[in-house]
Amino acid sequence: MSTQIQASELTPSSFGWKVDGKVATVTLSRPERKNPLTFESYAELRDTFRRLAHATDVKVVVITGEGENFCSGGDVHDIIGPLVDMRARGRMDELLAFTRMTGDLVKAMRHCPQPIIAAIDGVCVGAGAILAMASDMRIGTPRSKVAFLFTRVGLSGADMGACAMLPRIIGQGRASELLYTGRVMEGEEAERWGFYNRLAEPAQLYDAALTLAHALADGPTFAHGMTKKSLHQEWAMGVDEAIEAEAQAQAICMQTEDFVRAYNGFIAKQKPVFEGN
Repeated sequence: MSTQIQASELTPSSFGWKVDGKVATVTLSRPERKNPLTFESYAELRDTFRRLAHATDVKVVVITGEGENFCSGGDVHDIIGPLVDMRARGRMDELLAFTRMTGDLVKAMRHCPQPIIAAIDGVCVGAGAILAMASDMRIGTPRSKVAFLFTRVGLSGADMGACAMLPRIIGQGRASELLYTGRVMEGEEAERWGFYNRLAEPAQLYDAALTLAHALADGPTFAHGMTKKSLHQEWAMGVDEAIEAEAQAQAICMQTEDFVRAYNGFIAKQKPVFEGN
């Protein structure tokens, strides 16, 4: 029995969802509060990214925020308050269930085969910064502000994989500074440090993300999925092991029709039309 689904079957209620050709856009909502996350949106985001592995008509995902902000992190009233209550009742089991659930969202983003592009304007803090970090590429604006705020509210900087992933993006020393201090990283600094792939003006941000997304979606999407899987898995490999894994990955890609299409296009001096198989 096939597990494939269509993008139209994904109908989340706690955030925006639309599909433009082969590109899906997740829009974090509630702009009046800078798009915070709730228990419901955490779980629905996790489930959506898990199901995207079976949505073969979606080739790339863009994640952004409504209005002039990306995400203000966990909602103070809907999440932080209940967590304080769990602590008061001595419910370590409930606290651990929550932190594992938030980590499962990052796992789902890293394991979904589609490249994820974060389009980041304004506030991008706490769990919002984690969503940006967990994406494959990030486009920001000069006015954006990224902060891993956890230590500023008495929590560890080790949240949702930050201590493993952030150093690989911007380096150990820079990641240590951000995770210890919780300070804001301005847009130009984020680009200079390599957190952002590039900057765009706010009015052009979403279009810049869509342009990149459509370019990737028109490429060899099976090979993109293999690239994403290799980038993720090879964090835990030695160089020799990684070289062998990539030899196997490349041999698999050489069996695809897209590999033949690329060759035939080169011979004919035409741009190949990739179909993801």
